[in-house]
Amino acid sequence: MKRLAAILLVLIAAGLPRLGAQQPPEGYEWADSLVFTPLSAVDSLLSGRSIFAVLPDGVNVSQPAALRSALSDRIESNARGQMQGYRIRIFFNNNQTARGDSEAALYRFKVHHPGVAAYRSFANPYFKVTVGDYRSKSEALEALGPIKAEFPTAFIVRERFHYPAIGKESGFRVDTLRVLHAIKP
Repeated sequence: MKRLAAILLVLIAAGLPRLGAQQPPEGYEWADSLVFTPLSAVDSLLSGRSIFAVLPDGVNVSQPAALRSALSDRIESNARGQMQGYRIRIFFNNNQTARGDSEAALYRFKVHHPGVAAYRSFANPYFKVTVGDYRSKSEALEALGPIKAEFPTAFIVRERFHYPAIGKESGFRVDTLRVLHAIKP
């Protein structure tokens, strides 16, 4: 079996250089192209349905009704649940102009960082502006670098917030595709 696998690998390796060196027809050239495939933020297969409703025919699940009820309750409570995560505080002040300054900081951030969640709050006597919904500290640290260039006093804070959408920042899968293009004269 090992000998057969080794022979197969040698044959495949011998054929690879010929495939990579394939010449395009006259007047054409090979070019790499990026293909963006959108990802679903949430698997919609079970959206609003029970897992038991999509099982194939002939599959029987034996479980106590209490277990099924507990699972349904847990799914329902997670839909409105909160998690401990991280945000970046870009403004924190209590001076006379703090209200206007916090509004200006929020506006400036939203203009330069569209798509990133930003929140303005007041906890007597401080006005605060925090940005992002990061699941881990490493995600927050990665985002802090570019933000610190514009807001030098920015720092990471730990806060509770509603579950952010998965894949919100990276909504696309990127693949490289080799395409044949006509050469322009």
